[in-house]
Amino acid sequence: MYTFKRTQTIAAPLDEIWDFVSSPANLQKITPPYMGFNVITSNLPEKMYEGMIIAYKVSPLMGLKMKWVTEITHIKEKEFFVDVQQQGPYRFWHHEHHFKETAAGVEMTDILNYRPPFGILGQIANQLIIEKKLEEIFEFRKRKLEEIFG
Repeated sequence: MYTFKRTQTIAAPLDEIWDFVSSPANLQKITPPYMGFNVITSNLPEKMYEGMIIAYKVSPLMGLKMKWVTEITHIKEKEFFVDVQQQGPYRFWHHEHHFKETAAGVEMTDILNYRPPFGILGQIANQLIIEKKLEEIFEFRKRKLEEIFG
C-alpha cells in the first residue's frame, strides 16, 4: 500500500472552490490531456452525492484505453469528499479530498492510498512509473486550478 499526499493553497473563496470540485463535469478540466480522460456516465448531475458512480475512459499508460469506475463514498459539504475505485487499473484506490479555509485562500489536501496491480511487478512499476505519473497529474492539476482561480 502506498500513500501519496499533496497540499496546495488556492487564492479563492471556499464556496467557489467547492462549487467547482463538486461538479463531476469539471474533473476533465484538471486532468492532463495526454491521459485521454473522458467521462462516459450519461446524465451526470451538476453536483456529486454520496453513492454516486462515475465511469470514465482513460489512458494512463502508453495510450492503452481502459475503463475506470469510481464511487463517491463520503461527502461533508465544503470540508471533504472521498472517491474509491470500483473498477480500474489499481488493486486499491482510496482518494480523500480535504478543503480548509485559510487567510490565504483554500488549503486543498489530497490523500491518496493505493495499491498497484501485479504484486512485485506493481511495486517495481510504482517506483519506476506510477509515482512519477501521479506527480505529473497533480502538478498539472495544481497549475490548472491556479489558472482557473488566479
